Amino acid sequence: MIRSMTGFGKAVAQLPGKKVSIEIKSLNSKGLDLNLRLPSSHREMEVEIRDVLASGVIRGKADISFFVELTGAEEAPAINAEIVKGYVRQLNTIARELGLESDVLSLAMRMPDALKNEPKEISEDERASILQTLNEAIEQFNGFRLREGEHLQNDLTGNINTIRDLLSKVPQYESERITTTRERMMKALEALEAKVDENRFEQELVFYLEKYDVNEEKVRLSGHLDHFEESLRESGVHGRKLGFISQEIGREINTLGSKANHVEMQKLVVGMKEELEKIKEQVLNVL
Repeated sequence: MIRSMTGFGKAVAQLPGKKVSIEIKSLNSKGLDLNLRLPSSHREMEVEIRDVLASGVIRGKADISFFVELTGAEEAPAINAEIVKGYVRQLNTIARELGLESDVLSLAMRMPDALKNEPKEISEDERASILQTLNEAIEQFNGFRLREGEHLQNDLTGNINTIRDLLSKVPQYESERITTTRERMMKALEALEAKVDENRFEQELVFYLEKYDVNEEKVRLSGHLDHFEESLRESGVHGRKLGFISQEIGREINTLGSKANHVEMQKLVVGMKEELEKIKEQVLNVL
């Protein structure tokens, strides 16, 4: 079963005094591209968070956001008393010189470094809770990818079946193509008013038609279609493999088209190419 590279997952951790929400969103990408938005209070966990994400997301352009909401009383930040006193003295001096009245303490508290913002170390309990919540978000995320993958698989199977159906219609025009080619060549010779050795003509006609024989292309194309469908049912990462198989399908369809030499066969080939383009677009979103 295939999975889509498009995904979404969310999980929430209720911790003492705070709530941590984790969201994961992803789109298709050739490799793994993690865009992690982590609050400064949890920056010390960035390396281990990225390791967990790398093994869970695997591939795709993923945006991961951590939101921290305070829900209880927090210890008030400490005041840098000496720095605030210095601000007050300077502000009072300026106010007297200018003859102004102002709330210098309020101004001083808004000045840089008035409060001590010392980062707190994350406890082991909080660390474990966050990692558990991250894994829950990844599980939700991969469940979304799996559901999207089911839709992708149905679409791709439909495209493959359409190509297979078009391929099955090719043989009905092959005998007609021989007759049409023979008549066209005879008319050309009659127009030249040339005498024709019937045996030699038939030999040349067979030689000419051999160059347009498409049996090998039909067999190889059918084999590639089977391989594609088998790969859809395999477990594991599929995107790149399906991309390679679709390239092989395209080569056989192109060769079939170059050898067709028949209007109706060319129409079938065009239909196959249309379905193949849909496959290539869809495969880009397969994990």
